[in-house]
Amino acid sequence: MTLFRFSLLAAIVCAGAAHASNYLTSNGLVVEPRGDTFFVPYRGLSGARDFWCAAGEYAQNKLHQPPAAIIYRTTEPPRRSGEGIGFSLSPSQSASATGLVRFGGQGGGMTIAAAQNHCDTEMLFFR
Repeated sequence: MTLFRFSLLAAIVCAGAAHASNYLTSNGLVVEPRGDTFFVPYRGLSGARDFWCAAGEYAQNKLHQPPAAIIYRTTEPPRRSGEGIGFSLSPSQSASATGLVRFGGQGGGMTIAAAQNHCDTEMLFFR
């Protein structure tokens, strides 16, 4: 094996290993754990609801949090084009708002169950 091929193979293996802890959600977004926070990077046509859906699924399935636990947006809205959204389980890291229109809600957090309710919104329009 030439040095070039070996280097290329090593780079591919290392790149895959670096992302091994990422979580692919059912809506196609990826969640990247970052210490005590987690981040959902932009991956094409995605709105705030998609990011909350991914965060809720990750918090329940990978962090083993109950549906009543609250997750908080850590990056201030609005999300600029091409940017992702950060999340946390800690209220001390909360942004001022969720980035969603909500009636009666305030602050940058919502329950995991409420976040996961955003996973099915597209299906409502096609039934």
